[in-house]
Amino acid sequence: MSYTSPPPMWEKNDRALYKQRAQVKSRFYYIFWGLATVSVLAGQLYVGSGYRMFARSLNRIFDTVEVQVSDDYERFY
Repeated sequence: MSYTSPPPMWEKNDRALYKQRAQVKSRFYYIFWGLATVSVLAGQLYVGSGYRMFARSLNRIFDTVEVQVSDDYERFY
């Protein structure tokens, strides 16, 4: 004799047949995180461009400085 499980008992409400989504996010959620991502990216670009300008000006200063090394120095010890 084989055992068969009883048929599932569905509720009368059709919505019970479908699994409810775990999290329902509003449009504000996506707008907020989209703007936060864009602002962080813009800040990174701003800092990167400022660093590049600083490096260029520092290289200009270093290029104008001349260092002369000679062997005629006195020892003080």
